[in-house]
Amino acid sequence: MKASVYFTALGVTPQDVGEKPVVVIDILRTTTTVIAAMANGAKAVLPAASQDEALRHVANLERDAVVLAGERKLVRIDGFQLGNSPLEMTEDAVRGKTVVMSTTNGTPAIAAAESGAPIIIAAVTNFSAAVVQAKEAFEKSQEIVILCSGRDRMFALEDAYAAGRFVRALVPGNKRRSVEFNDAAIAALELVRRYGEKWKRAIMASAAAKELRARGFRADLAVATEVDSHDIVPTYSGKLVTLPD
Repeated sequence: MKASVYFTALGVTPQDVGEKPVVVIDILRTTTTVIAAMANGAKAVLPAASQDEALRHVANLERDAVVLAGERKLVRIDGFQLGNSPLEMTEDAVRGKTVVMSTTNGTPAIAAAESGAPIIIAAVTNFSAAVVQAKEAFEKSQEIVILCSGRDRMFALEDAYAAGRFVRALVPGNKRRSVEFNDAAIAALELVRRYGEKWKRAIMASAAAKELRARGFRADLAVATEVDSHDIVPTYSGKLVTLPD
């Protein structure tokens, strides 16, 4: 068995993830926001790598059936109805609609995973449910990839710590000798050793969390660190994030 972690999507190729189970993580905030949208009745989330791509997608969909969401450098994109906040994904805003979303780090990471199978959208908010799905896929495939979105194409503490939590949950200590880990997976496990079991301790220490606090997004941080507030596991396939039937 083999477990690999990538700290960013930069340089990840289709061969790295092709036909392997992939867990995509962007704790602050894309995967947390996607999970919130699906929990509040969105029909689907369509990730777009750029603002222009998002606008092209919208042009091909019925206006009443779509909502634009996204941010650049934490700020809602001008002209988009929603930003990248789980608190904005209310039932009134998203129920029955396709959310076309473009974010700085998260949606490119989801797109980078597109040759994987299955592609699991994970966060703190659905951690236990995502672990169950990932473990089933891992045992079947004998391989798994945990893909962090990172921050501005670089390492992000909150995502790397979450990756370590997933690795540890998927491969208990007594089984680790029989699993091949890449160096990033080993480093992610060491972060868990460093920060322990308290999600907030690691996440709040991150540069992303500090910037979100400074920019007035404390409420988003509170939502993003609510462990298992949802029991759904969205998956990405055919360019769309949806829930299993």
